[in-house]
Amino acid sequence: MAKKVVIIPCSGIGKPYGEIGRQAVYTITDDLRPEDVTTVCLAKLMIDDPETMALVKDNYVITVDGCGLACARKNVEAVGKQVDSEIKAIDTFKDHRDLKPEGVVDLGEPGFKLAKYLAERIDHEVDCVMKKEV
Repeated sequence: MAKKVVIIPCSGIGKPYGEIGRQAVYTITDDLRPEDVTTVCLAKLMIDDPETMALVKDNYVITVDGCGLACARKNVEAVGKQVDSEIKAIDTFKDHRDLKPEGVVDLGEPGFKLAKYLAERIDHEVDCVMKKEV
């Protein structure tokens, strides 16, 4: 059975780049690649939920962090799993400085455009990670 790619966004609640990361992950898991990818709640990993731990340890992992603290990556590594790819949502903003999220609860059109661009980047990373299996 082929491995899936588990994409874990940060919890960055109250921060626009955390929300942009989560929205991008939902685009990938729900719309673009539901057959190849899944996501888990970072909090379940932090509390050592057995099902979440097994999913993370037995599959490829991409983390999506909203800021430089890299909480998603650090928490994956804390359970003994090396991430296969690490993405920082803020880097998407650096590539599209003309787009600034309007807020946290409502990202506005610019924020959702950033999420779309980030989803495209994650989609590319999924392809790269899955090629490891070939």
